[in-house]
Amino acid sequence: MYVASLAAGVAIGSAIPLVPLALEARGVEPLTIGLNSAMWGLGLITFGPLIPRWAARLGPVVTIWLALAAGAIIQVAFAFTSSLPLWFLLKFAQGVATGTPWLLSEIWINVAVEEERRGRALATYATLIAAGLAAGPLVLQAVGVQGAPPFLACAALSILVGLPFIPVRRRAPDIRPEPGGSVWATGRVAPLAFVAALVGGLGETVGFTFLPIYAVGGGLSPEAAVLWQTAFVAGNIVLQPPIGWLADHLDRAAVMTGCALVSAAAGLLLPLAGTSPWTVWPLLVAWGGAAFGLYTVGLAVLGQRFAGGDIARANAAFVMVYTVGSVVGPPLSGGAMQYLGRNGLGLSLAVFYAAAACAALVAATRGRRSTPGGG
Repeated sequence: MYVASLAAGVAIGSAIPLVPLALEARGVEPLTIGLNSAMWGLGLITFGPLIPRWAARLGPVVTIWLALAAGAIIQVAFAFTSSLPLWFLLKFAQGVATGTPWLLSEIWINVAVEEERRGRALATYATLIAAGLAAGPLVLQAVGVQGAPPFLACAALSILVGLPFIPVRRRAPDIRPEPGGSVWATGRVAPLAFVAALVGGLGETVGFTFLPIYAVGGGLSPEAAVLWQTAFVAGNIVLQPPIGWLADHLDRAAVMTGCALVSAAAGLLLPLAGTSPWTVWPLLVAWGGAAFGLYTVGLAVLGQRFAGGDIARANAAFVMVYTVGSVVGPPLSGGAMQYLGRNGLGLSLAVFYAAAACAALVAATRGRRSTPGGG
């Protein structure tokens, strides 16, 4: 399962920057690019509640394979059309296709892992996903970011990432989501987890969407710009193991507060870092590790609060809230960049993360703990 997470990260990491860079090269304004990125989240929000049911009927591995095949078809469609309205529809469909293996792999791990090592297990999962995301842009260094070849390369990767799932098909857990329980009702059981999901989805999607565009606006080539994404995700590889350890040994609300504060500070410092790799890459590494840490700690809190069939329903709700963040974030930051200039990216993200830090700090000071704490 962990190997499959790494492979999936490579495919997603190479695909994510393609559409924003292609639209930017065509002269599309940042707000429209943000709206297009939001379609990914709308697709997952629309069909997210159905994904555990598909897995219950078909089995997790078969469902993942069908989603990967659909993702490959979507990439081929991107390669051979330039219609902006069609790209909005394709982005919507891509949200369902790429969101399916993501959601099912998280349910898989949360069902299988014991509570005492949940934070570290989820940190390992997040690290491998991040390693794949960081390696994905390196694929684009070989095939470029212009024209059909990069989309076709991503289509091939979508198929290849399914190979690691074959040996573990018979070991896949039985996913049987329990009926009932709205997202709101589920969120009331673990509000801190859902704050992490919302802000995590918002910040990560904005970063993936606009960091390459921000770098191009600073004078870098598109090929060099996508390496900013690699640096951002590399922070996950380096920092998720210690963050996971902290989540297993300290109050999880306090750990979440720290991650949010570091992320907010990084957004404020981004304009001061310039475009030199010696200044901006260390900032992106610290920022990426802290930003992904919000999601990791949120997942640990979720697994702590729910069990059995409830975890499938709760995890689906968690991903849906993350996706709501991914929908609202790009238009907000895209609008900030359009009306405030490039620095609107860091300023808007700093506001989002500061709000998350306040929420986590309130939870920490109220002492919402259950060994280890946070909730």
